[in-house]
Amino acid sequence: MNNNDLPNGHPHGVMRRKEREITDRREIDEIVYSARVMHLALSDNNTPFLVPVFYAYNGSSLYFHSARAGTKINILKRNNQVCFEISVDHGVIESDSACDFEARHRTVIGFGKAIFVEDETERTAALKSIVKQFTDKTFEFPKANLHATAIVRIDIDLIKGKKHGF
Repeated sequence: MNNNDLPNGHPHGVMRRKEREITDRREIDEIVYSARVMHLALSDNNTPFLVPVFYAYNGSSLYFHSARAGTKINILKRNNQVCFEISVDHGVIESDSACDFEARHRTVIGFGKAIFVEDETERTAALKSIVKQFTDKTFEFPKANLHATAIVRIDIDLIKGKKHGF
């Protein structure tokens, strides 16, 4: 989806600072593949909820795992519309003027729908991908643990990138 396809009132419109926009999808994907933590924004009755999660990316969808109960899961059951943020290369660009300091960063923001994954093959593959972010070891997932874990796939509707200081 691009800016011209956005529904009226969508909060993620045209980027104000066009010179900072990342338009190359390969660069956006590189940011998503290189980070380990995603900030997931949810909304419940006009109340925002933000939570960091470990994740995996397959080029079109994001996966994360969770306990099967809790605030995040309860909200997603009522409203599966999500916003996510992934950021790397954080820093500060200093200036001689206090009002001219800026953030150095590469950031991806996207929107999508959270889907609870029930297929055991997809669930196992998602968990293996998440674990692969942290180690080269391979693990088997006992059925009891697998069934006690919620696996959520975010089907991405829109993804955009922005960078500054590069």
